[in-house]
Amino acid sequence: MTQFATNSQSRTIAIGDIHGCSAAFEAVLQAIDPSPSDTIIPLGDFVDRGIDSKGVLDRLIKLGTQCQLIPILGNHDQMMLLARDNKAEFRFWLNCGGDTALDSYGSSGKLSLIPVSHWQFLESCRSYYETATHIFVHGNYNPEIPMDQQNDETLRWLSLRDYIPPSRHSSGKTVFVGHTPQTEVLDLDYLVCIDTKCCKGGWLTAYDVHSKQVWQANEKGEMRSFDPIAIDT
Repeated sequence: MTQFATNSQSRTIAIGDIHGCSAAFEAVLQAIDPSPSDTIIPLGDFVDRGIDSKGVLDRLIKLGTQCQLIPILGNHDQMMLLARDNKAEFRFWLNCGGDTALDSYGSSGKLSLIPVSHWQFLESCRSYYETATHIFVHGNYNPEIPMDQQNDETLRWLSLRDYIPPSRHSSGKTVFVGHTPQTEVLDLDYLVCIDTKCCKGGWLTAYDVHSKQVWQANEKGEMRSFDPIAIDT
């Protein structure tokens, strides 16, 4: 059975790929009700595809004042950063969903409409986060080497389907990832993928890594109730 944490407890909560789905993100956060003692780790891909990348970044910045926020940089977030200084990278980003992200800032499609605070937030994101028991990363990992020696291609771009799946990390820690869309939460015990296709008719998933409580909302912001956790193997 799913266990339920209370707001008086310190929680560590990972959140899967948001992809511009601000209504889903807000619904999940309302259900979580973050406290200053909570650590929330969004696993990247905050922008593109969904209709409100601007709203997602605004909400992430606000969330940083409510809890201990540790955002991980996804490949789509990296594309957005690279689009600032290179026309080829800008066109590449547009073709990967950046056009929808830009539309959320206004109809002109100009990068100048994106506020400095959003660039600063993306620049502050980490490549990974590691605790005594868990590792959090957007894409994937090489199980044989320490996290501080992993390359960006593996951490942000390598799908679980390209490395199917990696074995347990040499540290013995449980790894939480997004990036590779799943119908339901993929829980292999040592590896948990929580990208559950929010922007493609699925769910935005938040996962308390200790109690295993799960919160899910669809793109419309409608919450899902279920027990126990569904597993896609």
